[in-house]
Amino acid sequence: MSNTQTPRFDVVKHRRADIVGVDTFYREAGPADAPVLLLPHGYPCSSYEFRSLMPMLADRWRLLAPDFPGCGYSGTPEGFRYDFDGYAAFLEGFLDYHRVVRFALYLHDFGSQIGLRLAAKHPGRIAGLIIQNGDIYADVLGPKYKPLLELFKRPRAETRAKIAEQVTRDGFREEFLNKVAPEVAEWISPDLWELHWSLMSSRRREIAVEVIAGLKENLEWFPRYQTYLCTHRPPALIVWGPQDDYMPEASAKAYLRDLPQARLHLIQDGGHWLLETHLTDVVTVIRPFLAGLAFGAT
Repeated sequence: MSNTQTPRFDVVKHRRADIVGVDTFYREAGPADAPVLLLPHGYPCSSYEFRSLMPMLADRWRLLAPDFPGCGYSGTPEGFRYDFDGYAAFLEGFLDYHRVVRFALYLHDFGSQIGLRLAAKHPGRIAGLIIQNGDIYADVLGPKYKPLLELFKRPRAETRAKIAEQVTRDGFREEFLNKVAPEVAEWISPDLWELHWSLMSSRRREIAVEVIAGLKENLEWFPRYQTYLCTHRPPALIVWGPQDDYMPEASAKAYLRDLPQARLHLIQDGGHWLLETHLTDVVTVIRPFLAGLAFGAT
């Protein structure tokens, strides 16, 4: 009987590495020599949000999903720059560690802005974009943004204090449930907020508050993200859950201003966390999109 094992590419591997001085936890699936899909996570989550997606694509692609510093199972070192630029530099270091030159990029939640900063810096490395409930158009933000925008008009200390009131277990639960109908909310596991709240230390709460407060400056980057898209026109798939009070259907359609060639797929009863509620629907449109990308060097 042979002791040789057939490689299991559908299994998600859980690994650690030193990335730019950060003890980094990440998930990996798929053949080491396959085209890469980079999966930066959103708030208040971690690479955990991609745990079910990864094995469903790992037969043809290499999936890489790191926990950002101060999130998930990664370290929370002093001296790291906990803002969008710092996270974008971290992603670049993560790719360099894995010797990834060209890749597709999944853009979701605040991972959208982080990923787009990286893409704008290295447009030739981007094979394509999967855009899922990520906001970069200020004129079509949903109603949940209104109180945040009002807060940004106040002194920084007052803004931080009000934001801190929302960085709670119940606040996390609200972030994950958002606007979806009760029958869809039943598909969202409480593991999401229970796990991620259990990982929050006082320092991590401070970081979360600062990152959310930093959305004020990030709004000023929105035109830069749009310029990158309009100038380089990367192949793009927009798959979106409209039941999202931060980023409604109009936020998805706004991308077509700068990416008129993009494919738009709306999952009407889906919300912000489509991979929890409509995974099969998302995979059904992602697979042909990725299959059509040119991952070779440009």
